[in-house]
Amino acid sequence: MQDVDATGQARRARWAVSAMFLANGFVMGAWAPQIPLLMPRHNVTESVLGLLILVLGIGAVSAMLFSGKLIARFGGRVVLSVFSLALIPVLPMVVFSPNLWVLALFMAVFGAMAGCMDVAMNAQAVEVERRLHRAIMSSSHGFWSLGGFFGGFAGSFVIEHLGSEVQSLLTAGITAVLVFGAMPFLLPTAPPVVTEAAPPRTHLLPRDAGLWLLGFMAFFSMVPEGAVLDWAAIYLQKELGSDVFRSGLAFAFFAGAMAVMRFAGDGVRNRFGAVRTLRVSGLIGAAGLMGGALAPADWIAIVSFAVAGLGVANMVPIMFSAAGNRAGIPSALAISTVTMVGYCGILVAPASIGWVAEHFGFRPTYAALALLLVAVALLAARVADADNLRREGVAAQPA
Repeated sequence: MQDVDATGQARRARWAVSAMFLANGFVMGAWAPQIPLLMPRHNVTESVLGLLILVLGIGAVSAMLFSGKLIARFGGRVVLSVFSLALIPVLPMVVFSPNLWVLALFMAVFGAMAGCMDVAMNAQAVEVERRLHRAIMSSSHGFWSLGGFFGGFAGSFVIEHLGSEVQSLLTAGITAVLVFGAMPFLLPTAPPVVTEAAPPRTHLLPRDAGLWLLGFMAFFSMVPEGAVLDWAAIYLQKELGSDVFRSGLAFAFFAGAMAVMRFAGDGVRNRFGAVRTLRVSGLIGAAGLMGGALAPADWIAIVSFAVAGLGVANMVPIMFSAAGNRAGIPSALAISTVTMVGYCGILVAPASIGWVAEHFGFRPTYAALALLLVAVALLAARVADADNLRREGVAAQPA
């Protein structure tokens, strides 16, 4: 009877963590069409906007640095609940900022709340995998991408017809419904799972070269994602003549394609293995980005970014699964490390893209980013742990 109850609790938690991924992705998707509006609202250039995005990224990465320790001390359910609640008001805070200094402060808060929530929900997904004895990471990230698609698509529509302020308030309301509905069903985090000796408690970050390489592979995978999230709408508007609605579709269809492929990702990995899946995914993503860089019309760029989304979709979930089940390191610490390094790509690196694009244009920028995904494809063998541990039941429990 206890096993049945535990399985039922894990299944409910599986949908609860999916709702958390959906909420986080919805906020980020709704944020994407807001980005071009910051320039005329605060009278800033692409370079200044890039610095603001850098502030958001610094807030996120700084929070991720300590999120593993917070989870170890207070438990994943508490940390995820607190930071998901804190994420609810951040988009209105940014949109209603009265001046550039307040905007910079709220961008940092936005990044910190989103960053801690991200680590906590990935750690929760690993915990659910252990309870269910099967992988759910790719489909969990699929819900993030689905949220990004709805947030970007609906957000662009609402901005065009009702304005950015109304869009931000509606985003906060929908996020609140998702978060409050999911919180009661989250799992408490079990004691850290290690298969060897845990790293010394005095080390804030692990001393594992392989884990750091996974982090940089995640970084290379997330730089293109951040470039589409933060700059694709501006690229389509400035260089391909798109209106607000069509430019917002670039990230929306990128995220939608990611969602479709991520929901299929666990099955694809079961059939072809994590290494082969990562290798092929990197090459498809690179082809999509190159197509976006060479596109003669906005609709071709939108389709190309969707192809890139199909490729990028399962790259990061594979790396998170490999990190979360890496021998000798507590899951929360391993995930926070890989997430911290990886999310520099989606949050910090795009800040420099603004400067590069302003001086050299978006086309060569997106072409260069395609090479990063080729590099990840060449390093695909480094995620072999994901295959080995999944066949053994995802993770070994401590004796």
